[in-house]
Amino acid sequence: MAKGLLHHIEINVSNLKKSIDFWSWFLEELGYSPFQGWKSGQSWKIGNTYIVFVQTEERFLDVPYLRCRVGINHLAFHAGSRQHVDDMTMKLKDKGINILYTDQHPFAEGNDHYAVYFEDPDRIKVELVAP
Repeated sequence: MAKGLLHHIEINVSNLKKSIDFWSWFLEELGYSPFQGWKSGQSWKIGNTYIVFVQTEERFLDVPYLRCRVGINHLAFHAGSRQHVDDMTMKLKDKGINILYTDQHPFAEGNDHYAVYFEDPDRIKVELVAP
């Protein structure tokens, strides 16, 4: 294992079924495989890194996620190419997933940064960026 690489990320979600429906196709398109699954969680793995989604307990659902508060702002994934970003953008649109910064797409971060930004069911921002 390479020192310093992420081992895993665990994300609490408001509706596990919606999150699994959303994340499964996206992560599997990027090469992740289903890894662990149990009543209140599901994970996908690529190499030695995995992402876990866990159902938030009912008693903690009163405060929704906001990316501008303390905590994670967004998750960014490497795409294979600019064409990969374009293909995934079309799939996101076909699925009715909210694309962010459409007026600046695919250069929302500037002319040297080719990416698509969108939101998961809890409005966590996700980025797919080309090399």
